[in-house]
Amino acid sequence: MIVSDTRWQPEISGAGRAKYKALAQAIREGIVSGQLTAGEQLPPVRELAYRIGVTPGTVARAYAVLTDEGRLTAGVGRGTFVTERKATTQSIWDTPAMLDPTADLPDRVHLLSPKMPEAGQGALIRDALQALSTDMVPEHLLNYPSRVTDIAARRAFKASIADTPIGPFDEDDVITSHGGQSAIVMILQTVLHGPSPVIAVDELSYGGFRSAAVMSRAQVVGVPWDDDGPDPAVLEDLIKTQGVQVFCTSAEVCNPTVRTTSTPRRKQIAALAQRYGIHIIDDDCYRLMRTKHLGPSYRALAPELGWYVTSPSKSLSAALRIGFAVAPVDWSSNLARTSTFHSFGVTRLVTDLYAYIMARDELPDVIDRINARIAQDVRAAVSILDGHTVTWSEQVPFLWLELPIGWRAGEFKQRAESAGVLIKSAEDFALRDGRSNHAVRIAINGQVSHDHFAAGIQTLRDMLDNPPDAISV
Repeated sequence: MIVSDTRWQPEISGAGRAKYKALAQAIREGIVSGQLTAGEQLPPVRELAYRIGVTPGTVARAYAVLTDEGRLTAGVGRGTFVTERKATTQSIWDTPAMLDPTADLPDRVHLLSPKMPEAGQGALIRDALQALSTDMVPEHLLNYPSRVTDIAARRAFKASIADTPIGPFDEDDVITSHGGQSAIVMILQTVLHGPSPVIAVDELSYGGFRSAAVMSRAQVVGVPWDDDGPDPAVLEDLIKTQGVQVFCTSAEVCNPTVRTTSTPRRKQIAALAQRYGIHIIDDDCYRLMRTKHLGPSYRALAPELGWYVTSPSKSLSAALRIGFAVAPVDWSSNLARTSTFHSFGVTRLVTDLYAYIMARDELPDVIDRINARIAQDVRAAVSILDGHTVTWSEQVPFLWLELPIGWRAGEFKQRAESAGVLIKSAEDFALRDGRSNHAVRIAINGQVSHDHFAAGIQTLRDMLDNPPDAISV
């Protein structure tokens, strides 16, 4: 046991693992193995810290993590206890696969995908679940979702983007989805036609566009960028020669390059769309919530053909699986029908959860803390990588690093992984026949400690400064 009258002590010497995570894992294992029993009191923070040779802050942080997970219960003035569980209930969290939600982090720095730090949103979601479990009437828990059951979420979403320049719309123009990716798939399934449809994407772009095209039996062609954004001459040629029906892009934040399409270029692209009748899906999932837009959405510029898509996954929590599509004029009923055919819509358990969270007074402070942590990591990375070509924004949870002569993207990615840092190369975002770009994307993973993140970036810096002799220049 961890208590003072036992010889059992937690083992926290795992190489590369933050001490508080190692301690939290040791307590988890003690609970699951039965060495720590329900209702048992753990030692005071300072006592355990002294016994195992760590700081009180390390113990306090481990206790806090396990309290958030529901494994421990803290009573003011009473101490910290193993949470009581019903004898007949086995939690899914007690299965070996769920022992440690961050089990893949100790000896490697995972910078593959943006992940939000815990800044209070976990408590908001937990409180919302508890409130809804009490407030929902039986009928809410028995029926299929509909355009009636998700109205609260659509209204909450509309209020949340009141200052976003996407053109006039009301809640009837908003369609809920199972995340931003689901919205993109449904839009393509709504607008594509013919036996061999073609969509265009940015030459370096989010892989979800290509996945959505596969699900929609569409071919994909790429549009290169210049300093202002997608090349309109190339796009026009693809429309004429390839029969492009939809252009999928991200005007505010191109993933992975962190570049923004200028307002004049957006107007050129919108004019092309209107001239040829092609749809534009504007994916706005990568700009952090409550940060400023740099230009108008394609929906504002081409109201009959522009689609606006976003979700809270990259700004609040990836576990909150809901997305929103704002349809062009006269297209909302078509997309709503696709949604019904697709999955009958998003369950009220999720739409009401979203609406409840968005109405909480604490949410703005939570978002500010999330954004501040992301900005802190971005600034640290830019400082460490000083002297190399990095495209970045404090409002975006990833960076684009162009590699110096001597490095190729695939080799750099592999060497980084061998050194314990996981990143994505330009090849992960390119079409099969696309141009080779010697660059990598570094995602901000807020679930990695800031010091661990900075150490990973320093590893990349050391690699950049020491290119392998085997690579020809």
